[in-house]
Amino acid sequence: MSVMNVRRRLISGSAFAAATALGLGALTGCSGGASATGNTDKLDVVASFYPMAFLANEIGGSHVHVTTLTTPGQEPHDLEISPQQIAGLQDSDAVLYLKGLQPSVDKAVAESPVKTKIDAATLTTLEEHGTEVGGHAAEHAEGGHDEEESGKDPHIWLDPVRYAQVAQGVGRAFEKADPKHKAAYAKNTDALVKRLDELNTQYKDGLAHTRSKVFITTHAAFGYLAERYGLTEEAISGLDPESEPSAARVKDLQKLAKADGVTTVFYETLVSDKTARTIAGDGRLKTDVLDPLEGITKKSRGQDYFAVQEANLKALQKALGAK
Repeated sequence: MSVMNVRRRLISGSAFAAATALGLGALTGCSGGASATGNTDKLDVVASFYPMAFLANEIGGSHVHVTTLTTPGQEPHDLEISPQQIAGLQDSDAVLYLKGLQPSVDKAVAESPVKTKIDAATLTTLEEHGTEVGGHAAEHAEGGHDEEESGKDPHIWLDPVRYAQVAQGVGRAFEKADPKHKAAYAKNTDALVKRLDELNTQYKDGLAHTRSKVFITTHAAFGYLAERYGLTEEAISGLDPESEPSAARVKDLQKLAKADGVTTVFYETLVSDKTARTIAGDGRLKTDVLDPLEGITKKSRGQDYFAVQEANLKALQKALGAK
């Protein structure tokens, strides 16, 4: 079941039919400057958005050809998959996606005959998260806490431990789909998991002793990360980054910021920072970027997953008063 707002339309059957009619030979890459979606001499993988593409490239190495459905700078929750991209799925060897994050991708994958369908959501555990995750901050709110837009939280890649579990599953899927290069996929998977284990240690050590454990962010993308490292994420909106917070929610955030010594309101680069800056201004708080890593752009504090995650750690340490 998708956790995204019902305003997001699913791809229609007529669009799928239109994609077939376009023919597969003239397709071009979806993003990243790739030359073609499929029919290469490698394992042709279509990835739904950046965290999936990163896994595919790191694990596949020189043996895969990866194209991405979500272009850099595009908010992945809003993706409306095109007929050309739907046709590209038919011409690929594998698709790597996260069911529940992008409804139009879920629909297209379900209707596609691609042999290897890898749903990252099945490779680890998902939990139901609302605007608050992992702590006691709700006790400051009057009349209970607003669990607006709760549901299965898809943001598993921001937890290095869950992301490592997904990486292991992707590695196994690549080995099965392309047994000729099984040894290379296994080696690359092990190397990636080791780096993710090291990142987990960095976060665990770096956030073990902080003055505060509560942080405020634009939307509820960091729930798994908060739970992993003993923090409380308080999101201005729920799992949908475009949903508007209620007046009561804004009032609650202002109260808990004062009660829990919150210094910073975090925003992200792919959605408007207007609400975050308004709340920060009203409470005389600072603002900073906490990147949900849904895509890499020129505004990103790093050019890959690990660099941005390390920047996120530094931002959290500064905001929470790491000792």
